Amino acid sequence: MAEARLEATVRTEHGVAIIDLDGDINSFAESALVAAYLEASELHPGALALNFSQADYINSTGIALIVGLLARARKDKRPVIAFGLSDHYTEIFEITRLSDFMQIVPDEASALQGTAQEKSK
Repeated sequence: MAEARLEATVRTEHGVAIIDLDGDINSFAESALVAAYLEASELHPGALALNFSQADYINSTGIALIVGLLARARKDKRPVIAFGLSDHYTEIFEITRLSDFMQIVPDEASALQGTAQEKSK
């Protein structure tokens, strides 16, 4: 059986670093997530957005990796917004209380609008 891999690419929109996640978020995803976070951090964004629209599967190890990413972002005083989560994973993020540490919105436009509203406060 082939290992499920995650591709994490970084881009910026309006001062927000967006990490596009494509594949499975599991134990094999750690290096891709860490590398993407470090790349995004070098851009000194006002916020970080995680795009889950192409994430196929997230297991408990993947949740733990996301918690680690949130901890890094919190230490760096960088807000995190998640978008593109299925209803199933939105519910899991709420049950595990990940939603207490990041804003969850339906799509990229909402994520960018949310960061713009934060900046205006």
